[in-house]
Amino acid sequence: MSSTPAQAARRELTGFTGELIGPDDTGYQEARTVYNAMIDRRPALVARCGDADAVARTIGFARAHGLLLAVRGGGHHGAGLGTVDGGVVADLSPLKDIQVDPEARTVRVGGGCVWGEVDRATNAHGLATPSGIVSTTGVGGIATGGGLGHLTRKCGLTIDNLLEADVVLADGRRVRASADENSDLFWAIRGGGGNFGVVTSFLFRLHEISTVVAGPTFWPVEASAEVLAAYRDFILDAPRELGGFFLHGTVPPAPPFPEEIQLRKTAGVVWCYAGDDPEAAAREMAPLLDALPAPLLHAPMVMPHPDLQSMFDGLYPPGHQWYWRADFVETIPDDAVELHAKFGAEVPTMQSSMHLYPVDGAAHDVGRQDTPWEYRNANWASVFVGVDPDPANAELIKRWTVDYFDALHPYAAGGAYVNMMMDEGQERVRASYGGNYDRLARIKADRDPDNVFRLNQNIQPAPRPTHGARP
Repeated sequence: MSSTPAQAARRELTGFTGELIGPDDTGYQEARTVYNAMIDRRPALVARCGDADAVARTIGFARAHGLLLAVRGGGHHGAGLGTVDGGVVADLSPLKDIQVDPEARTVRVGGGCVWGEVDRATNAHGLATPSGIVSTTGVGGIATGGGLGHLTRKCGLTIDNLLEADVVLADGRRVRASADENSDLFWAIRGGGGNFGVVTSFLFRLHEISTVVAGPTFWPVEASAEVLAAYRDFILDAPRELGGFFLHGTVPPAPPFPEEIQLRKTAGVVWCYAGDDPEAAAREMAPLLDALPAPLLHAPMVMPHPDLQSMFDGLYPPGHQWYWRADFVETIPDDAVELHAKFGAEVPTMQSSMHLYPVDGAAHDVGRQDTPWEYRNANWASVFVGVDPDPANAELIKRWTVDYFDALHPYAAGGAYVNMMMDEGQERVRASYGGNYDRLARIKADRDPDNVFRLNQNIQPAPRPTHGARP
């Protein structure tokens, strides 16, 4: 009598550290659910892995049974690449160990952690490392895909602060990757995503950042072109301690926002000043504010860094419909400014938005071939995202996102940040790695020649060289 993959796993993976969940088990619905409600997949097995050995055994089981393997950390990926219909999900969520070394200024983080957990642990010592802007995002996806956010201009990308990683390879071997050990693998995982193995722990460099001066400034959306043009000319010359991303969005209908501006469409900047003197923040923001009309709201304030990192959590809980597009941007010419203003005025739902994240400053200190993140010449990473809780609006938010992206893409640098892409095809992946793609493909051929780790922004293994017959 044939058995299901879940039944086979329980029979074959005796002593498994963790939990094996199949479609007939209590808790399956919760175990299969990911952050983006547009993604509704039914894996044959969800293996919640309690240690690196469990990860290796899960990989081996999937390979032995010819099942597709997805790897899930925080489950936030817009395209749902952390799950799969009919295959196996290696769920890393039990890997929650966090060890802060305040003297060495490092933190070792389990592959199942989310950034809010890390931020709280490091903030207790007055330290931080760059991550994203939503604290429920998984560490693994950001830390292997690139990692941009509030601290990018001051501290670089997350991958620029990764010192070493423990990785389970496609053949089940467990290795450590660093500048001195498996250096090819270390290079590849700093931007190449989950193509090369499953990272079960990360070691990050920390920076002396405890509190920041952070919060939004909003102008009416009708002033969008004026605000974006001024922001474009301001931010790249601002000191590195000052971060701030431009956005189009809608003021949420809840405190702390004043009632008179709730649900208004706006153009804005979300600030993060991470300098030593909080009083200097207003002085550094002043040139932009002085160049523009009075805003609807200017609300930066001193707060612990984890409070900034969790600022958007309430606005973006799990279970909403999400659709993404993204690009790298070197310049924002006046024609692009006008197009941004047009689409910003047409934001279709309260949670839909467009962000322009500055990726200059410390991110430009790293060479274009030093990591797979090839677009070190870019000054911004743009993301267009349609979001709404109602499935009936899924097509509406997708159409606005795609139309906005299509209009601005001619002004982009070429590729995009892989963590902000949907499943857009192989050529789009290749464009996003630019001149680094071929090196990644060679490392993929060495570390994962069978492309076991293919449910990602996939780097296909380079063909093995063929040798002619001897004369």
